[in-house]
Amino acid sequence: MSASLQGSLMVDVAGTWLTADDRHLLRQPQVGGLILFARNIEHPRQVRDLCASIRAIRPDLILAVDQEGGRVQRLRQGFVRLPAPGHIAQAASGDAAQALAQACGWIMATEVLAAGLDLSFAPVLDLNHGRSAVIGTRAFGGDVGVATVLAGAFIEGMNQAGMAACGKHFPGHGWAEADSHVAIPVDDRPLETLRAVDMQPFIRLRHRLAAVMPAHVIYPAVDSGPAGFSRRWLQGILRTELGFEGVIFSDDLSMAGAHVVGDAAARIEAALVAGCDMGLVCNDRAAAELALSAAQRLGVAPSPRMGGMRRRAFVTSDYKQQPRWLDALNALRQAGLLEPGA
Repeated sequence: MSASLQGSLMVDVAGTWLTADDRHLLRQPQVGGLILFARNIEHPRQVRDLCASIRAIRPDLILAVDQEGGRVQRLRQGFVRLPAPGHIAQAASGDAAQALAQACGWIMATEVLAAGLDLSFAPVLDLNHGRSAVIGTRAFGGDVGVATVLAGAFIEGMNQAGMAACGKHFPGHGWAEADSHVAIPVDDRPLETLRAVDMQPFIRLRHRLAAVMPAHVIYPAVDSGPAGFSRRWLQGILRTELGFEGVIFSDDLSMAGAHVVGDAAARIEAALVAGCDMGLVCNDRAAAELALSAAQRLGVAPSPRMGGMRRRAFVTSDYKQQPRWLDALNALRQAGLLEPGA
């Protein structure tokens, strides 16, 4: 199978090795990616072996993980415990903070690539307004200028390691108080406010982002449905108004914030019709199979944009011997951003 072709559905697997059911699912051409969670991960070598077994079946799949730093960090044992993005601005300012953010992005991407994966869904470009518990310190802060600069430095570090960046959660999840994993968040602010504040990191960094992930948030002043199912948001604003040409990944379509659209078949169809290039259906194999049937019925062609999400560099397992690795870790340690002994 050509390594340039990917389907429009990203799925997951249950454990640390592939079952016969997993292998059958991954062989379906509509499946274009796989995301790992903590349950799939024991240590670096096991992850490399799992990724190798996946690529033996489908070398074209995009292999992803959520490795932001702080509490959202799936790769743990044998990996650096990175600080939450929001702690960087608390530890330093100006050029020093940018250097730390870049070091975090480079370390994260280096470890993820060395484990055999292509992509971490990072960075978070939401603003921390002190309202959303699900965002909080996952954001680089509440100040638009500072958050944008630090996120840009983090992206630079990712790119230097050989990883593309995916900004989330467009147009901004930081104001809505509800957690879209378990509820349907609403942000009642007018579009003018969103453009002037929460959208700014996406606007300013759009040419440096290879991908964007929209929020499962309803912005009723703009559209009655969540942003990830909205042609107004994805086609009218993100594509046309902002001129974004990269990949659009849906957020997990199994989350409660997506259920407003209907069952998994309705969700994947709505996401793809709205403009997502790839829809994620995670933590629910029955839903993934329903979404797969819908994708097969729709017959959506693979997006030509998806190739840009593959790893851009091969990182060997001896990366910890590199001078840059040692320098980056030392910088974070001196700033008090690493756990003792890390």
